[in-house]
Amino acid sequence: MLSVTVLAMGKLKEKFYLQAVEEYRKRLQGYYRFQLLELPETRLPDDPSPAQIREGLEKEARLIREKLPKGAWFCVLTPEGKKLSSEALARTLADVKLSGKGSACFLLGSSFGIDPQIKAMADLRLSFSDMTFPHHLARVMLLEQLYRAETIQAGSKYHK
Repeated sequence: MLSVTVLAMGKLKEKFYLQAVEEYRKRLQGYYRFQLLELPETRLPDDPSPAQIREGLEKEARLIREKLPKGAWFCVLTPEGKKLSSEALARTLADVKLSGKGSACFLLGSSFGIDPQIKAMADLRLSFSDMTFPHHLARVMLLEQLYRAETIQAGSKYHK
């Protein structure tokens, strides 16, 4: 069974997001050894300078490197990433399983993005859309898409 880790910068607070995440976490347990790790987002001033943002992202990058599972297939969610259909994501995850990798890791960055060095480490840079979504909603969307990918592979009726 594949181990899947989702690294997410920031802590969920809103009850409706927490409920959705918990629902998909339960569903994913049937397909993966699944864990969601919330990492602290670097606090920056209200109007940070580019240097402050860069410094904050570098600090977050150190945390990400510490928590990134060794040898894992690594996917970073980023606006400039590749857009995939749900079916293509399902095929990608099936390929990861067939590759012999025992683990996969997905990263949702902070509101200021992800350090370029972390992006460069990714096996896949993925984008949900050209639209902008709240980071907390993107977390729910990622978990739903992981679940959908598994139901596609299983041939269930969840994906129509």
